[in-house]
Amino acid sequence: MEKREEAKEVVEEEEQVVNPWEVSAKDGGKIDYDKLIDKFGCQRLDDSLIQRVQRLTNRPAHVFLRRGVFFAHRDFNDILDAYEKGQKFYLYTGRGPSSEALHLGHLIPFMFTKYLQDAFKVPLVIQLTDDEKCMWKNLSVEESQRLARENAKDIIACGFDVSKTFIFSDFDYVGGAFYKNMVKVAKCVTYNNVISAYFTSTGASYVKRLLTYYAMRFVFQVVGIFGFTGEDHIGKVSFPPVQAVPSFPSSFPHLFSGNDNIRCLIPCAIDQDPYFRMTRDVAPRIGYHKPALIESSFFPALQGENGKMSASDPNSAIYVTDSAKEIKNKINRYAFSSGQDSIELHRKYGANLEVDIPFKYLGFFLDDDAELELSREEYGSGRMLTGEVKKRLTEVLTDIVERHRRARALVTDEMVDAFMAVRPLPNMFN
Repeated sequence: MEKREEAKEVVEEEEQVVNPWEVSAKDGGKIDYDKLIDKFGCQRLDDSLIQRVQRLTNRPAHVFLRRGVFFAHRDFNDILDAYEKGQKFYLYTGRGPSSEALHLGHLIPFMFTKYLQDAFKVPLVIQLTDDEKCMWKNLSVEESQRLARENAKDIIACGFDVSKTFIFSDFDYVGGAFYKNMVKVAKCVTYNNVISAYFTSTGASYVKRLLTYYAMRFVFQVVGIFGFTGEDHIGKVSFPPVQAVPSFPSSFPHLFSGNDNIRCLIPCAIDQDPYFRMTRDVAPRIGYHKPALIESSFFPALQGENGKMSASDPNSAIYVTDSAKEIKNKINRYAFSSGQDSIELHRKYGANLEVDIPFKYLGFFLDDDAELELSREEYGSGRMLTGEVKKRLTEVLTDIVERHRRARALVTDEMVDAFMAVRPLPNMFN
């Protein structure tokens, strides 16, 4: 078993909290990614792997690789080994549809996944976890499904190839009406209810009590991995396998029939790591390859780097629906700057680029390495002012959002249906 994969699966320390549902640092501090790598047991994505990607694909590394946005991995080297031997793999990523529109932080994994699909010429499955958001966000089944389709339009607008891509909603693909009722019931029963049922079942048959015992063992294992409490309903406890099984090609017989040994690579943010540490622990026991992961840091909120953008605070994020005026206003009013209090002091001391959000955003989205390096030197030394950096960032983000909006407007319901249709992908490895 890999280092720490069977150990305590959620990092919750005094300094920071990182799990699939919460990301925060103590007292407004920064997320310590070195500590996450150590605690989660993944590996740092080093320059040798980036150079190898460029060599195997004959194209420049994506800006998210060059700048260390995707900074950690699990077995990415094994994926590249297999690819170099002529063995294909497939990509799997996802989206939990909890908001009407995506913000730029939501787009990052999809922008990077599109690069991987184009560079390696491999198929992709995208899971819309409408069931998860129904359970965690207290949304109705119907509203979760509606948001899934709306989010699918934003995902499709990133430019994915319909001949290589299958997008699926859990409510549609996992089990239809039967599964919807399962989720509704699961939301009504807490972990405490299950414990109570176990300890009051002494009069029940031996078989019933044995089944309850093994169910409880599963509950305790999942609680240990994800940190659930007695107040959490059993739908949360039962969800992790739903996110796990797209890692296995046999989950998609219409795509991979007869090819159950194909490997899977998952691009995701590092807060999703607990799901896949669990998956990697289980995979060999049921006859599958462990999925490989390539993991990103968090896109910080406008107000600072103590967490990530939040859909619950519209002023913490730039949305793909924001107008040019709204983008400018958010950057000027809310983007935390490390510039000095006066021009005189700024010219003397310069900006602290370690905490400056406008400069960090340029690091994500300004593709020109030379321009970014010049801005680093000029802003860090004080020769460039905060207003100039914010103005350039406004231009960069407005262009990205406007291009996305135009692409999104072209996505029809018929296109969504085509991506979500259960059908073979005839062009998936070409």
